[in-house]
Amino acid sequence: MHRRLMTCLTVGLTVCLFLNGLNGNDKSALAQQSPSRTELIAPIHKESFDNDGQCRQRKQGGNARQVNGYVVFDGAQDGNRQVDPQIAVGGGFVFHATNSGLLIYKKDGTYINGVSQNCFNGGIDPKLFYSRHHKNFVFDLWNPWDKAKLKPVNVAVSETDDPTGAWNIYPIPAPDGKDGGGVGYSSKWIGYSFPGGKEQTFVFPATPAKSGTAVDVYHFEGNFGQPVFTQDDTKDLYFLNVGREIVLTKITDSGDGTPVAVEAARQKNELEYFGWPPKSPQSGTDQKTSSGDRRPKNIVLSGGFLWWSHAVNCDGRSAVQWHQMNLDGTFVQSGMIRDEKRSFIQTTVAVNMHNDLIVGFQEVGNDMFISPRFAFRRASDPKGTLRETVSIGEGQGSTDGVAWGDYSGSTVDGDNRIDLWTIQSVTDKDGKGDTVIAKLPGEEK
Repeated sequence: MHRRLMTCLTVGLTVCLFLNGLNGNDKSALAQQSPSRTELIAPIHKESFDNDGQCRQRKQGGNARQVNGYVVFDGAQDGNRQVDPQIAVGGGFVFHATNSGLLIYKKDGTYINGVSQNCFNGGIDPKLFYSRHHKNFVFDLWNPWDKAKLKPVNVAVSETDDPTGAWNIYPIPAPDGKDGGGVGYSSKWIGYSFPGGKEQTFVFPATPAKSGTAVDVYHFEGNFGQPVFTQDDTKDLYFLNVGREIVLTKITDSGDGTPVAVEAARQKNELEYFGWPPKSPQSGTDQKTSSGDRRPKNIVLSGGFLWWSHAVNCDGRSAVQWHQMNLDGTFVQSGMIRDEKRSFIQTTVAVNMHNDLIVGFQEVGNDMFISPRFAFRRASDPKGTLRETVSIGEGQGSTDGVAWGDYSGSTVDGDNRIDLWTIQSVTDKDGKGDTVIAKLPGEEK
């Protein structure tokens, strides 16, 4: 299924609104913030992904096939209404997580292994990435049910680019934390932010975490926003907070190896469309479903630009809006995926080394069920445009409640930095969330 995309926001408007950059502020005068405290966290070491076969195996997915000209295969098939699918690709593997567990495939869709969250010290809301800098996988699990009542964020770091091998889990206390956190990285730092409590942001060095040694975790007061996936060769780690203002914070070296937070850009949010996306109608029921979040769920730094998408209210329906932004806060281009009769929900982006972009999302409407989609653009395409929407599956039933998905996942292939991947939820005949993984091949240049 292909459909021409409609535009609800022009690139000219966004660029015009943000031409003033930092509103005349001198970057050297911007605020700095030192860590509020530091704690040493020793890891829980795992010799293998499944504890040498002791963890119960989850065998799901596979079934590679061609759909509308693209390689597609199934991910987790035991979902509920909050699947939270995530994906990372590298080392020849596709690593996939949901609220029910973790799965590993080959890039051709061949199933390799799968375990539950309990095999990694427990938790929910997985977020994950593959670091091209360190050639390893990282994911987090927030555990609100631990016996010590520390509500740790269990950050698991693989020792190699083979996720079936050894891992080290860093249980970092977040006693007043709530679900909804996000993880990010640069060549030097792994960072995390979460709602709840006084200290909602922390970072720690990536190199010792990969080797399995104890790490210094640096906590900061407040919440800097969503941490960025840093594909560029930079040590600095950025966080982007998109609210009434758009604030970019940079974690950089203070000069003695410890981090300091520096405000890199601040702008009044003048996006024409930024309202919370309304609940979306679906076929066969009056029950509407959650559409997502006006705050971005993943942000990518690639080619010197920040790329992100979010779900917003566009003329009374949920639409997907995407952006390319400079590090000084000015926007390069923006665009929107919308339709007068359909809703577009639960979005993420991925960008490759050529600045080709994929936007993953789901589509739903009064005449259809929640279905997985993506759209993409090559860097040479006209600004603010995406090519036609691509269907990678069709929903089979309506959900029986408001909660749905919370997340989707999109990523660049960490091996060649060219191919783009996305994972999206799709309703099965019972209205529960299964997942579909698709690969968008890149173009050699």
